[in-house]
Amino acid sequence: MEVIKSVLYFILAGIFEIGGGYLIWIWLRDGKSYLYGIIGAIILILYGIIPTLQPSNANFGKVYAAYGGIFIVMSILWGWKIDKIIPDKFDLIGGFIALVGVIVIMYAPRG
Repeated sequence: MEVIKSVLYFILAGIFEIGGGYLIWIWLRDGKSYLYGIIGAIILILYGIIPTLQPSNANFGKVYAAYGGIFIVMSILWGWKIDKIIPDKFDLIGGFIALVGVIVIMYAPRG
């Protein structure tokens, strides 16, 4: 159950980081209202809180290293679904490698 909660926290953090960053992106690059920037900034602050919900035995460095792999995959998915950029085989291979890294860093049994 801890692993499932941990994965859900990673996914939630990814949604908040990518979503908040995206709102700031479209505010500054696409000329949207400054409210997009404010909402994006608030979401990014919340993103900073979410990783603290990871299991108490996971330290900052481990959580953020593993989150990097989740971020890679979620960014590829975001680009595919939101920006309509279809991932190529190298995107998929890289995403798979990143997920293997997440599993090793966060969930490999340690003695």
